Amino acid sequence: MRLLSFALFLLLYLPLLSPSNASSQHTNNWAVLVCSSRYWFNYRHMANALGMYRTVKRLGIPDSNIILMLADDAACNSRNKFPGSVYANPGRHLDLYGENIEVDYRGYEVTVENFLRLLTGRLPDSFPRSKRLLTDSSSNIFIYLTGHGGNEFLKFQDNEEVSAHDIADAFHQMYEGGRYNEIFFMVDTCQANSMYSKFYSPGILATGSSVVGENSYSHENDYDIGVAVIDSYTHYVLEYMEKVNKTSRLTMADLFTSYDVPKIGSHPGIRSDLFERPLGPGNPDHPMSEYGWGKGWTVEGGGEWMGRESEGGKSARGFREALITDFFGGVVDVDVNNEDNDEFLHLFEYEDSECSPIPKTPLPPSSNKTHSSPATSLPSLFSLLDVLDSYPSLRPHLALTLLVALFVIVFGGVLSGRS
Repeated sequence: MRLLSFALFLLLYLPLLSPSNASSQHTNNWAVLVCSSRYWFNYRHMANALGMYRTVKRLGIPDSNIILMLADDAACNSRNKFPGSVYANPGRHLDLYGENIEVDYRGYEVTVENFLRLLTGRLPDSFPRSKRLLTDSSSNIFIYLTGHGGNEFLKFQDNEEVSAHDIADAFHQMYEGGRYNEIFFMVDTCQANSMYSKFYSPGILATGSSVVGENSYSHENDYDIGVAVIDSYTHYVLEYMEKVNKTSRLTMADLFTSYDVPKIGSHPGIRSDLFERPLGPGNPDHPMSEYGWGKGWTVEGGGEWMGRESEGGKSARGFREALITDFFGGVVDVDVNNEDNDEFLHLFEYEDSECSPIPKTPLPPSSNKTHSSPATSLPSLFSLLDVLDSYPSLRPHLALTLLVALFVIVFGGVLSGRS
């Protein structure tokens, strides 16, 4: 009878232990925004980075979790007809520069060495907190690069270059050191898609503005300012992001299918083979299934998407689709591990200019997760599942252990019956 009960337990709860039910477990979002250019004629690159900066702040990532690297030589340039301002559209409807801008690396601090040290956490002790990427294994990181580049390199201030190999190795050091949960990498430069071609670490989703051998182009000129004020790819990404709010359920698939090649003027690419979760809900009717086949795509093979063939398998394994707010927004789901954190609980689940705050009812004291000693209570199935939710990597190991235990019990029972 005991053997039958144990077998039924395994049949009921092994699906909960299966890695197919694991979803992205993260508690904080960060953004690293890099404009690698300097000089007045590269005004648009500064506007690119500031446009992304405004977007991630609007969606809930605080300045404490944003690293902004700018030459910062355009707003107060003597040739700027609008001193102290940076605009990304010819009509100058929105000033991207002002009192709320916090630049962490400015001018000649924007170097390849500082960028790589920032990612890997190998900074001198003298560097303040504002210059550090204080991420952990529960962090989702949005990394955006803009500037001048070529096949597998990006120039930093016309003085040095960072290669695709350099960034790939830095990401792997981050993976080995438990410095991220997932990374979303976006780059806007000529031949941008080559910059993610060397990645080999898990949990990375990447996109770029142009294929190898292809340039990225500016969007429009402002004749009063005298230069191009934003790049085309970044302009249309930011235009799409304006329809996203903090509680949006739009997915990465929705973002990628908004790419319109004739408007952008180049062929964006996607790399999702290193990324565990599906880009969208897995609906065969979703436009993502036809990504790269329409809207002016002429690249052989239907557009550049590394990982297209593995996308269906992700949905079949039950992984939750990747939302845009998984990288661009603030995290609203927080686990409380002990009573000491109760006084820091926020009274509102979220705050959005378009929505009224929703009061969050505090949990009763008896329902809070607290640590108990073995002498006073026995571990329950539910507390075990809580641990597995926090550490999804334990699920396959526990599932294997239970299967081995079942085999030993059954095989041992058969032998004892025969004897």
